[in-house]
Amino acid sequence: MNEAAARPRVWSIAAHRGFADALVAGLIPRYREDRFGLARLTLLLPSQRAIRTVTEAFVRVSGAGLLLPRMAVVGDLDLDETLGPLLDPIGAGLDIPEAVDPVWRLLRLARILGDVLGTEAPGEAALLRQARGLAQGIDRLLVEGIHPLQLLDETVVGIASDLSVHWIENTRVFASVFTIWQAELESMGQIDAPDRRNRLLDHAAKTWRDRPPAHPVIAAGVTSASPAVARLLRTVADMPDGGVILPDLDLALDAGVWDALGSAGGPDGAVFERGDVVTHPQYHLKLLLNRMGIARGEVQPWHRAGLSPAPPERSRAISNLFLPPDASAAWVSLEAKDRRLSGVRVMECANPEEEAQAIAVLVREALEVPERRVAVITPDRSLAARVVAHLGRWNVVADDTAGKPLPQTAAGRLLLQLAEAVAERVAPVPLVALLGHPLVQAGERRPRWLERVRQLDLVLRGPRPGPGLPAIRQSVEKFEKRFAGLTEWWSGVEDLLFPLVSLEGALPLDAALVALGEAGEALCGIGLWAQADGRCLAQFVERWREAAGGVPTMIECAELPALLRDAMDEISVRPPYGSHPRLAIYGLLEARMSRADLVICGGLTEGTWPGNPAPDPLLAPPILRALGIPGADFRIGLAAHDLAAALGAPEVVLSHAQRDAAGPAIPSRFLLRIQAMLGEQLRVESRAVDFARALAHAEPAPHYPQPKPMPSADQRRVPIAVTALDRLRGDPYQFYASAILGLRSLDPLDADPTPAWKGTAVHEILQDWHEAGGVPGELVPFAERRFSEMSAHPFMRTMWKPRLIDALHWIEEETDRLADEGREVLAVERKGEIVVDGIRIHGRADRIDRLADGTLAVVDYKTGMPPSGKMVEQGFSLQLGLIGLIAQGGGMDGVAGEPSRFEYWSMGRNKERGFGYMKSPVKTTARQSGIPLEDFLVKTEDFLREAIARWLLGTEPFTARLNPDLPGYSDYDQLMRLDEWQGRERKGDSGEDAT
Repeated sequence: MNEAAARPRVWSIAAHRGFADALVAGLIPRYREDRFGLARLTLLLPSQRAIRTVTEAFVRVSGAGLLLPRMAVVGDLDLDETLGPLLDPIGAGLDIPEAVDPVWRLLRLARILGDVLGTEAPGEAALLRQARGLAQGIDRLLVEGIHPLQLLDETVVGIASDLSVHWIENTRVFASVFTIWQAELESMGQIDAPDRRNRLLDHAAKTWRDRPPAHPVIAAGVTSASPAVARLLRTVADMPDGGVILPDLDLALDAGVWDALGSAGGPDGAVFERGDVVTHPQYHLKLLLNRMGIARGEVQPWHRAGLSPAPPERSRAISNLFLPPDASAAWVSLEAKDRRLSGVRVMECANPEEEAQAIAVLVREALEVPERRVAVITPDRSLAARVVAHLGRWNVVADDTAGKPLPQTAAGRLLLQLAEAVAERVAPVPLVALLGHPLVQAGERRPRWLERVRQLDLVLRGPRPGPGLPAIRQSVEKFEKRFAGLTEWWSGVEDLLFPLVSLEGALPLDAALVALGEAGEALCGIGLWAQADGRCLAQFVERWREAAGGVPTMIECAELPALLRDAMDEISVRPPYGSHPRLAIYGLLEARMSRADLVICGGLTEGTWPGNPAPDPLLAPPILRALGIPGADFRIGLAAHDLAAALGAPEVVLSHAQRDAAGPAIPSRFLLRIQAMLGEQLRVESRAVDFARALAHAEPAPHYPQPKPMPSADQRRVPIAVTALDRLRGDPYQFYASAILGLRSLDPLDADPTPAWKGTAVHEILQDWHEAGGVPGELVPFAERRFSEMSAHPFMRTMWKPRLIDALHWIEEETDRLADEGREVLAVERKGEIVVDGIRIHGRADRIDRLADGTLAVVDYKTGMPPSGKMVEQGFSLQLGLIGLIAQGGGMDGVAGEPSRFEYWSMGRNKERGFGYMKSPVKTTARQSGIPLEDFLVKTEDFLREAIARWLLGTEPFTARLNPDLPGYSDYDQLMRLDEWQGRERKGDSGEDAT
């Protein structure tokens, strides 16, 4: 055999040629014989996405029908079945054990890890999270062919002993779990997926080395540098009809620079040594060549080009762009042709939203050109989602080929909402979110269903009811008069959620998944599983249910959402069809081998492209280096290679934002290199940014004045509640919004108990106790019983109940003491009204007592601090006085007499005792603030008549925050747009028309 025949058949396709199109352009003339030449060819490709990319390239380049070659993924766990007779001509089959199921493996590793950690083991969700990281670490070792015993090598043990305590402990845990797991696999007769992949690749290499296939085999685009892949590629390169085609190997790189990259697994050094430039885009290719035993000089250039190649000088510029730090000093002496990136532009935007809009503008403009293909490449999935949304403005349908995480799809979110409802014992927020999910009761029934869900939403506003479905039923039944038929509807909901009733405490994971699936199907029907996301969800549930049945796993209900979310995050739902045929939105992995006329690289900021290096949580970097495992920085080199490949397109836009959600963003180190090398030659894309800003531009909103609505005379004549006079005098706009417009604020779901809610609860307890006879010693037991019956969450009851009980003790003691003095309770929660100047004044008295002298005492219960005497003196907090006027005027049934005492009974903290004290707004000494008793009702009536004359019978505007320093309610701050004008009032603003 001559020297030429013995030379390995290895080629490299330069970045500017476009890998997939150039590959196909060279394969078709070389192997196309009549009709079946290409069909006899076998292509080994790196991924399923690469198969699709190459298939599309064949369609573009051929121009006619043809039989495609057989294409297989190098890392396929079923490579023996894919290649079939090509791998085993006699069909004897392989003696390679099957790979263990990955979900079963994860659950089993979690059990082993829990046993190793013992009492320090976390909850099930956190344990599975740690087991997932451990599994990834095991895979990294197996890919490199590392056996557990190698962790006990003297070199590794010596390095570990010099590390900090936590690294030593992590290494011990990892080695223990790894050893136990390998022993279990051996006893089961199964192996890990990376181990099976390595064995298949080694079997293929040995078979083809001993008996080369009769037809050609080409490995194209494979850049994995794992030892097993390298051995197979060397075998393919040595075959008479074989060949290896590498992407973007820089054959023009200076030999000194190539050597400066480091040993990279060369014969004279370790796999990874200190000083190796692992972040260089050529480093992993050098590692692959060294493991193949091939020198860079033996690699030949591929001379075919794709349909739309970039200028040849582009590859030279890309090579110079990524020179190592020491060699980059040569930039100052580079000729123009060696740094020319004529088709590359840099686009800087203010924020990710503007960046997405600018990218959408570029895409929209490019698609106007017939047959022009566009690719958007970004590792930032949120940026990709924004671009897709903005393209919808022009009815350009785009799909993110990197897929959408299963939890972010409709079907995945439904399963998580079911789990959240279980974890929070059917709390209002997850319950309403679940019942309003777009897949629930889809079809003709949905409008009526949503109307009931909205009614349930109103029912559940305020503090959280007790746990479970029965507590929700209690709340619903209270609103049956307001929402007729709601109780019957809720009964149907309970039937749909019946599978979830038994899910409490710790339960088997497989049983939980079955119950969640049954409840989901009961709510949504088969529509839950009908679309692509539903099919992915069905596969997920079935795989985890089956695995959990094999590895019994108990999970606390509270941990169920976190466990499922972590597991579902690993699954991407990719769109099956329907996007624009000339537009693709890729992640970095999906973009490899792809080609387009315009490539837009988005999200070029540090931490995104390249991503932040994530160190292995269990094995320290020195240990990984000693074992020959790529470290965290190795991925930066892969990201640099992805960018170098993208820069080979005819037209490229490199985009980044100045800020992200967290604050100022640092441009990618790759962008900074481009700016440093090109200097003034750098082309900037500003036109698309200007268009994006113009699309998002809105004229500045005019100054919004302080609202001063002026309703008509008829609209002004409304009744005044005794609690509303404060609003009318202090903040007339709030009175206008509540009494004239009839607007009421809604408490949020799961709201903290408001003072109003607490006050209502206390008033109901005291009212029921008084109506039951007010028996001494019975108030606290009565309250205890009511608390147990209340539809309130136990946490809220536990936090607030002790304070209330202490205050109720004081109320009972004080009532008994006053009774001994001849004071009796005359009326409790008694409604009354009078008419003043033609306006009805109405209200409810908390309590009115008859004193021994026949006069009346007006009592108002307060759960917090009562108003000060100064407030009353200024004409605010007049509720006691108005109740007194109603009682004085005979406006209450069964109440007659002259009020002589006005008291606040507060349940707030008392300095002398725990909780509960009495305070009066009546001024009794010269040093006190307030209104003297003899003037109390007179002054109250004066303030009332003044307010009626000014606002209800007069023409005074209902000015917002008329007394800004007065503490008050904030229910209508948003309605009055308070933040837009407070502190910015300008002279001359009338605002009479503002509402």
